[in-house]
Amino acid sequence: MIRLKNEKQIDGIRTSCKMLSAMYREIIPLVKPGIETKELDKWARNWIRRAGGQPVFLGYGPKKNPFPAALCVSINNTVIHGIPSGRRIADGDLVSLDCGIDLDGFISDQAITIEAGKVSQAARNLNKVTRECLHKGIEAVKPGDRLLQIARAVSGHAKSFGYGVVYQYCGHGVGLALHEDPSVPNTPHGSNPRMMAGMVIAIEPMINAGAGDVELLDDEWTVVTADDTLSAHWEHTVAIFHDHAEILTDDIIL
Repeated sequence: MIRLKNEKQIDGIRTSCKMLSAMYREIIPLVKPGIETKELDKWARNWIRRAGGQPVFLGYGPKKNPFPAALCVSINNTVIHGIPSGRRIADGDLVSLDCGIDLDGFISDQAITIEAGKVSQAARNLNKVTRECLHKGIEAVKPGDRLLQIARAVSGHAKSFGYGVVYQYCGHGVGLALHEDPSVPNTPHGSNPRMMAGMVIAIEPMINAGAGDVELLDDEWTVVTADDTLSAHWEHTVAIFHDHAEILTDDIIL
């Protein structure tokens, strides 16, 4: 069931989103060659709690295997849900960060992909196009139109550059829980409800340099490209009103 938010709820989600974007602006300078990914996670946990929020990813998921971190750190061929560890970021890595904050019951969600050190032109191009896909998807958000217009915009742009679009994972409703209805795919498949005022959705293109196929590792969280090619990931939380859409998370300048 799609949960439509009222003005007060959207204002709370907006405040949570602004907090999350502020955290990103401060963590970006730390994402450089030599740092361990678990240090980024520790920093994010501390920042969120000092700011008065709770890291919504930490402990999320099934009780037998909850996600063990506040921050997903996905490097190169890892698409999403990379678990922070003792791995050190290397020069030329493409590093995707995904995080969410619970601020007094209001949930934000945002992902960015950072180029660590001197990356290849291929990595730079993929990252640029993936970010463009996000904004193409947001531009397709029209109250009263169908949801899959977002997927058509995202996949059309990515495929025009020869990239693969991840179809096994997708965006989602968000705001009062981390994952709500509706699903927001990046390829046009599945249910196709109308976009309505009060919907808050996370639009998150996951674009691969090769094919769109992915695999889930044995830890049951980490998702990697099936052909071992690079992947990039960008995400915004977006609210829909009667006559417009608003990006609640900030557009991060890298």
